[in-house]
Amino acid sequence: MKKLLFLIFPVSIFLHSCEPSSNSSRDQSLVMDQSIIQEMEVELFELNDEIIHLKDHFEFLLANRDSLLQIPTQNEYSFDQGYSTNTPQDSKKLSSVVVLNTSKDFEKSMENVMLTNSMDSLFRQTFEKYSMLAQVYYNTADQVSRVFPAYDAKTLLDPDVDLTNFNFYYEGDLEHNPEKGPVWIPEVYVDPAGRGWILSLVHPVYDGEELYAVLGLDITVDELIGRYLDNREGEFLIVNNKGDIVGGKSAAIESLSFPPLKHHVYRETILADNFRISDFNLFNSKNNEVRSMAQVFVMEKESHFSFTDDFSPKAAYAVPFTLLDWYLIELELRP
Repeated sequence: MKKLLFLIFPVSIFLHSCEPSSNSSRDQSLVMDQSIIQEMEVELFELNDEIIHLKDHFEFLLANRDSLLQIPTQNEYSFDQGYSTNTPQDSKKLSSVVVLNTSKDFEKSMENVMLTNSMDSLFRQTFEKYSMLAQVYYNTADQVSRVFPAYDAKTLLDPDVDLTNFNFYYEGDLEHNPEKGPVWIPEVYVDPAGRGWILSLVHPVYDGEELYAVLGLDITVDELIGRYLDNREGEFLIVNNKGDIVGGKSAAIESLSFPPLKHHVYRETILADNFRISDFNLFNSKNNEVRSMAQVFVMEKESHFSFTDDFSPKAAYAVPFTLLDWYLIELELRP
């Protein structure tokens, strides 16, 4: 997994194709592909500084817990069996807060809810600043979840889940993230809050030497596709370094004999280890040429693949991302 330890600069495209080509229009198209990636990653990279800002404030609250808890404050939340009772319609300033049944000390967890209520205003500011965001949140070691904007948590979030078992938490722990910095999760997953397929940037929050929480900024795959691909000419799809289709234009996905991607809900896929189902993995395709294309792009790091089957696309071209272990693939369909 790539960490955010670099700046994004324009780079040249060097083609290593399965078949040599002198097609200048294709070279120009690959430059356009790179521009799509750069446009996307410049905006995504801005979120790096934002989540660090949120982390710094959170760690300040933890470091000053004793004094801050002595300051009289009005609690805007009431709870019913661990769920905050505010609804998404009640206020645009409040999060959905849940203390799960897996908490070992409910009263202590509620105390930490009080301590971190000031995160709401920062969550709201971040959410309003970046239009691509679906939600801003944290999940804690003592099983507290705070998500902005508010959602129907009581319906969508199982009170018995262990938050630390999910990739949006453990990808921030010391084993997966020894640098303790921002991490993009390359595998998109179905959001427990019901917002569909999600891409997450996460950041650990430490209480002294102990991991206390993991912050997250989420973007829906629908937003990524609509924002960066739908208005571009060409048939594009995005795959990760495991060959999973992250998203793409419907014609591109269907040309590879995959079914249309659906807006799944969390309960449909929780038994699939919270990741995209294998039906949308290029290496698992029933089409031998699609599997060969995946091998050429993901394993051999080539950028051009030609199909021979008349029922397949004519050709495919791949450009790697820098920020994420992803590939942008453009398919040249047959007339």
